[in-house]
Amino acid sequence: MHLPDAAATEALGHKLGRLVRPGDVVALYGDLGAGKTSLARGALAELGLAEEAPSPTFAIVQPYAPPEVSLPVAHVDLYRIDDPEEAQELGLDEMLEDGVLLIEWPERLGAALWPHALRLTLEPDPSGGRRLTWVAPAAWEARWPPR
Repeated sequence: MHLPDAAATEALGHKLGRLVRPGDVVALYGDLGAGKTSLARGALAELGLAEEAPSPTFAIVQPYAPPEVSLPVAHVDLYRIDDPEEAQELGLDEMLEDGVLLIEWPERLGAALWPHALRLTLEPDPSGGRRLTWVAPAAWEARWPPR
């Protein structure tokens, strides 16, 4: 899927926000500046977040809960995590029980990424903008890609 600019990336995030449900994991792959945070911001805005979501780079986990959003969401940035065992200490499994995880830099989890995660990869498109590719597990087949 071609995304010509940051606005299109955020708009796709809005569509993603309409599709997520409790227990979902969305893994966002891509280099620095690829648009992972723009996609997450769009999803969070669709879920009701009134202000622009900050990047969770330094906080690592930025949780959101009702009434701020329609369902609990943890926006996670694992860029500063060096060892997958460090990520286990974040309590992501507990957050997933009744909420959604939006995870930037999921490769830092190693093999510990949930098998039911929707995996979205953003890369520069040679024609300009970004190119989005994905791996959608069975739990996402009827929902992704958005229509």
